[in-house]
Amino acid sequence: MHGDDSVQSFRKAIPTTFASFVATGAGIGFIPFAPGTFGSLLGLPIVYFLNGVAPILIWVSVVMLFLVGIPACTLAARKMQATDPGSIVFDEIAAMPIAFFPVLCTEESLSIGNAVAGFLWFRLFDIVKPWPANALEKLPEGLGVMIDDTVAGIYAGGALWVTIWVYGML
Repeated sequence: MHGDDSVQSFRKAIPTTFASFVATGAGIGFIPFAPGTFGSLLGLPIVYFLNGVAPILIWVSVVMLFLVGIPACTLAARKMQATDPGSIVFDEIAAMPIAFFPVLCTEESLSIGNAVAGFLWFRLFDIVKPWPANALEKLPEGLGVMIDDTVAGIYAGGALWVTIWVYGML
């Protein structure tokens, strides 16, 4: 019987452990200072990879990241016994392509200037959490974790678009 209990415990632990690995950005979220900033940095390679891809594939990627994030963040938050622990950074990772959507959907290439501007805009909106992001983060479990950063990404994308329009391609 003892072997069966071990197998059952192992089977229960694997999804939670994998979810925690995903939700913490492979452990980046455990950096003791500014884990959200480091998580956002992990989103930049995804943005780079999506540069030049058809807009429909960008949308599919954004939706898939969001749908993966909800259960991963739910399981990880439950394991950590917290609503939205700072070590969960997958929400920042997944929202970065949203912040760069105005650049990704143009024929212009991603430049260092607009990468920095988009990153800074996203961090600002993620930290400030203007309405409705602050209200939506109260939604249950992984949905609440993911949705406020999604809104921050939408705001950052708008701000990046205005920045590019006013200053030209950075």
